[in-house]
Amino acid sequence: MRSDPPRVSVLVRARNDAMFIGRTLEGIFSQSVKPFEVLVCDDGSTDSTRDIASRFPVRFVERPGGPYKPGRTLNLLVREAKGDIVVFNNSDAIPLDGSWLAALVEPLLGGRFVFSFANQLPRPDATALVRKDSERAFGDGKVQATWRFFFSLASSATWRSNLLEVPFDEEIAYSEDVEWTWRNSRRAGNPVRLAYCPLARVEHSHNYTLRGLARRFRGEGAADRAIFGGSPSLARELASAFRETLRDFAYLAPRPKSWHEALSSPVRRLVQRLSHWKGMRGG
Repeated sequence: MRSDPPRVSVLVRARNDAMFIGRTLEGIFSQSVKPFEVLVCDDGSTDSTRDIASRFPVRFVERPGGPYKPGRTLNLLVREAKGDIVVFNNSDAIPLDGSWLAALVEPLLGGRFVFSFANQLPRPDATALVRKDSERAFGDGKVQATWRFFFSLASSATWRSNLLEVPFDEEIAYSEDVEWTWRNSRRAGNPVRLAYCPLARVEHSHNYTLRGLARRFRGEGAADRAIFGGSPSLARELASAFRETLRDFAYLAPRPKSWHEALSSPVRRLVQRLSHWKGMRGG
């Protein structure tokens, strides 16, 4: 057992998040758990993101040279951190109360869990279907528990020693968090134990355009093939789009103010699953 409480480093990745980073850092520095350090890596923002961050007692870590790969930035932040526990929190993931950090770190202290991750609540401007997807993915955790695998690094925590021993993959462009946990599960012969923390609450969601959805799901499809293997199946993807569209309709039915989203639901679900299929095909 540790005689002293573990030191905590909060690692923030940022790029053109002037709209959010001030509120995010205010939320971080309002936490009941103290002391901790905050490291910020700004990936070449062209807005006032860095200027806003400099108003807070943060330590800047300069981005690695070359094209952006999430694993390279994450590994650099981990190496620069001084804490025993590293907390990842994106610059647009806004802590909603002063107990977020304590709730996120607590599952690690007993030694049962390797990674913990927060509850991401949709922003006030989130569309109804973004809210529905967020509630299914997070919420009370009952739905995600039935999925093959679910984890989000956007607001999460682990022991720094885990990542010094086995760093993130520095070549993969998407799903670096999923790749890390999957690779370590196979390495250890046991699933990496993940703790979902519904009381660690952050505001984080995106109203993606169709182009944004296509880019994200194609990237995730390529990552899924690299991580899990398997062959792309157009029939399986179309069936998934159909099922999700039915869920959308059921969610919208008692919400007449959002019925207009029913028109876009089939298109958005098809874009998601066809893009994922294309990513799987391309590897």
